[in-house]
Amino acid sequence: MSAIPQPLLAVQKATLDNFLAVQGAVFGGFEKLADLNLKVIKATLDEVAEKSQQAVEVKDAQEVLAFTSGLVQPNAEKALAYGKHVYDIVSAVQADLSKLTEQQIVLGQQQVTDAIDQLAKNAPTGSEGAVALMKSSLATAGNAYESAVKAARQVTDAAESNINAATNASFKAAADAAEAAGKVAPRARRATA
Repeated sequence: MSAIPQPLLAVQKATLDNFLAVQGAVFGGFEKLADLNLKVIKATLDEVAEKSQQAVEVKDAQEVLAFTSGLVQPNAEKALAYGKHVYDIVSAVQADLSKLTEQQIVLGQQQVTDAIDQLAKNAPTGSEGAVALMKSSLATAGNAYESAVKAARQVTDAAESNINAATNASFKAAADAAEAAGKVAPRARRATA
């Protein structure tokens, strides 16, 4: 029986390490989402208990109007903040997975380069043109991959910038709506008085 070549063992170890890193990134993201959800549930239950107590103490229609108008803004802001946290967690996992994928591709390219170099050493005389063509094709594929990765990063950066702008605009709109609701409540009190 022959021993397993060291390069093959190194490739298998790198593949296993990459698989474990991907698994760790996915489960880490899942853990962060679960932790976020538990915190949100706990805070929501605490707030429901507090608001329920306040609702029991409401005595007339004016207080009901003021109480309900005070619920709108905090809930809208909390929903937007929760969405932003989820987006941040998913983005971090996606970035980790992209980095691991890039590392795996670089490793694969290195293995192909090594194989071509080994082939070139053992190639018969006169096959230099074919070896040069393979090396040129590999370099072209590598350049195309780098261009695609760069374009994907630019798209991701632009999308993240747009999401941040939309989130900020939503927070401002929620604040403006709550402020407008706060102005309506005193008018309603005056109208019923």
